[in-house]
Amino acid sequence: MQAPRFFPTVIITFIGLAGAAMLVADLRKSEPVPAALDPRALALTPHRGSEPIDAQIIAAQQRALGTSDLRSLEKLGWLFVQKARLSHDPGYYKLAEQSALAIETAQPDQPDALLLRGHVAAAMHRFREAEAIARRLVAQREFVLDHALLGDALMEQGRVDEAVDAYQKMADLKPCLQAYTRIAHVRWLKGDLEGAIEAAEEAAGTGTGRDPEPLAWALTRLASYRLQNGEPALAKTAVNGALARLPRYAAALLLRGRLRLAQEDPAAALDDLREAARLNPLPDYQWTLADALRAAGKTEEAAEVEAQLEARGAVEDPRTFALYLATRGQRAEESLRLARQELTERQDSFTYDALAWACLAAGRTEEAQGYSRQALAEGTRDARLHLHAGLISTALGAPDAAAQLSAAHSARQTLLPSERAALDQALRKPLSQK
Repeated sequence: MQAPRFFPTVIITFIGLAGAAMLVADLRKSEPVPAALDPRALALTPHRGSEPIDAQIIAAQQRALGTSDLRSLEKLGWLFVQKARLSHDPGYYKLAEQSALAIETAQPDQPDALLLRGHVAAAMHRFREAEAIARRLVAQREFVLDHALLGDALMEQGRVDEAVDAYQKMADLKPCLQAYTRIAHVRWLKGDLEGAIEAAEEAAGTGTGRDPEPLAWALTRLASYRLQNGEPALAKTAVNGALARLPRYAAALLLRGRLRLAQEDPAAALDDLREAARLNPLPDYQWTLADALRAAGKTEEAAEVEAQLEARGAVEDPRTFALYLATRGQRAEESLRLARQELTERQDSFTYDALAWACLAAGRTEEAQGYSRQALAEGTRDARLHLHAGLISTALGAPDAAAQLSAAHSARQTLLPSERAALDQALRKPLSQK
């Protein structure tokens, strides 16, 4: 069978390299891609950069230009995914999507292109679309990453038991780092912290230096479980292992900063947190940095970071920004709107928690309690979830307030300094006031 032929890169010759570069830049602004544009041309717009991943992308583009083999575009798409994960620039996910669409233009319903497009949909929080693609894939073949995609899409929609079935199928097909990290997350979500640590250790043990980013992620997750379990020394070993493999890995730098915050030494955490927020300027990173700066007495720098967060937070990460606004007692109605909007896409424990917390900030206390109960329904042992539940119950005079605050206190080392202060203040109140 003759390999399909692609049309030449008309868009580049028509508008020139500078114009094509501007279009690629627009992809990184979360703008929709005009339907009339040639996806292959967008994917092959000349790439620049000095990191090793950039050299791989440039080489892959050159190979794709010189062949009609669809596998070269698929390889390019996954390199864009890797670039997105390393650079925290979501525009590269859109370029990966263009790579997939280019393949499907030549060969509709090509499974590997569908998987790539489904992965992008999940990364861009289009979870129902990702689920639909995953179900098409698992109906036609047995491939471990198809079940991973299905499980991830279901998990984010709060359908945990269905996600577990997908992850079990994944593990049955191929016990690997990707399977073990998901098993660890499910166990943690279900309140089995010790089981999560065991699975995360299995994940780290199956990683290789050939692909350091997944291994660094597994070690960072292991460190977070160790921190929650009150094992800071073991957490430090794990996170340093992640940074030994990727020294500029933002998630690991954030976690190492959180470890130093747990020791109530915010000044010592600042270097790591500044670098993490520089590499990945998303709300979670900026909020953590701003909180540490305020705890260290650097209020002017904290205000600058908060201004950046407040300028882009609603677009970059609506759920975390809703939590931030509610925690700071700012713009309660916007916090509530953002949290409700997130619930239309994600129905997991943490979205219910964000909505519960936003409801409390907006004075909707009874509504807040209902959402808080849904946030805790899986049995997750998370200090922030329990802190919010405890403060909501305190506001209502509910009998479970003390138990929820005690559960938050048992893992207080995972809270931000301002959250620990709020917890301590609540615990100091006489029982008659709770």
